[in-house]
Amino acid sequence: MKYRRFGRIGWEVSEISLGTWAMGAEWGAVDDEQSIAALKKALDLGVNFFDTADVYGDGRSERLLQRLRKETRTPFHVATKAGRRLRPHVAAGYDEQHLAAFVDRSLRNIGVDSLELLQLHCPPADTYYRPETFAALDDLVKAGKIQHYGVSVERVEEGLKALEFPNVESIQIIFNMLRQRPAERFLAEAQRRAVATLIRVPLASGMLTGKFSAASKFAADDHRSFNRHGEAFDAGETFSGVPYEVGLAAVEELKRLVPGGATLAQLALRWILMFDGVSTIIPGGKNPQQVEDNCGAAALPPLTDEQMRAVRAVYDRYIGPHVHQRW
Repeated sequence: MKYRRFGRIGWEVSEISLGTWAMGAEWGAVDDEQSIAALKKALDLGVNFFDTADVYGDGRSERLLQRLRKETRTPFHVATKAGRRLRPHVAAGYDEQHLAAFVDRSLRNIGVDSLELLQLHCPPADTYYRPETFAALDDLVKAGKIQHYGVSVERVEEGLKALEFPNVESIQIIFNMLRQRPAERFLAEAQRRAVATLIRVPLASGMLTGKFSAASKFAADDHRSFNRHGEAFDAGETFSGVPYEVGLAAVEELKRLVPGGATLAQLALRWILMFDGVSTIIPGGKNPQQVEDNCGAAALPPLTDEQMRAVRAVYDRYIGPHVHQRW
C-alpha cells in the first residue's frame, strides 16, 4: 500500500481506502461477520482510512467501525457523513440544531468522544450559499465534537463552491473512467488550496468491474435496481449516471486495455491514482476478496500516455454526452 497526504489535515492515508455504504444497506444482502472480515482484511493490507455515514443501514456501518476498533489494535481514521436523515432534505435543515443532533448520534455509533472528520452528505446546492451552516460546523469544532469537516458533493460546481469556505478541509466527489469532468478543473483547484479529495463511486457501482451484462439482475433492495433514474436519490450515484446499456458498451472497449495479471477494476482504480489531486479512493467491498482485489490496484505500474488517451477516447465516444455537463 502507498500513502498520500490528506490535505491540510496532514494525515498520511492509504491511497486505496474503503467505503462502507455496501456494508450498511442498499446493495443487496449484507452479513455483519463478512463485513468485519472485510474491514480486518483492509487493515491487514495497509488501509488506514474508512468512510461511512449515519444513514448507511441506519448507523449499521458506523457501529461496525466501533466494533472493529474494539477488536483490533491497528489505528485507523474514520470519516462519517451527516444530513441525509433530514425529512425533508432541504438546505435550511443543515442548521446548528440538526447538525449537533446528528453528530451526537454518530459519536455514540462510532464510540468516540470526537469525530475525526464530519462531511455534509450531498446537501442541496443552496447549502453552499448558507454561511450559517458552515458557522455551525465551526462551532462544533470549537466544542470538540468534531475535529475537522468537509463535504460530499454531487456536482463539480458544488465542489468548487465548497472550496470557498476556508475551513472546509475535504471534498468527496464521484470521479472515475465514466465520470471524468472533475479532472478538468476541480482536482487541480482542490490541490492548490490543499483540500483533501475523497474519490467515491470509483467503479461506477460495479460497472467498471466488467462483471455485468444485459442479463444481470440486482436485488430489489439494491440501488442498482431501484435508482437507475434517480427515483430515490441523485441518479449520478447509480452507475455514475450512465445509462446501463451504454455503460456496458464502454466497458467492452475498456477491457481491451487491461494488462495481463490485472482486472478491469484494478485498472480503473489505478487510472484514478494517475491524478495528483486525488488524496484517497474509497471503493466499497462487502467481503475480504473484494477488498483484496481493490487494494491490488496500488501495485499496478502507472498507466502509459497511450492508455490514458485510450480511456479518454472511450469516454468521449460513449459516455461524455450522457454525463459530462450534468455533474
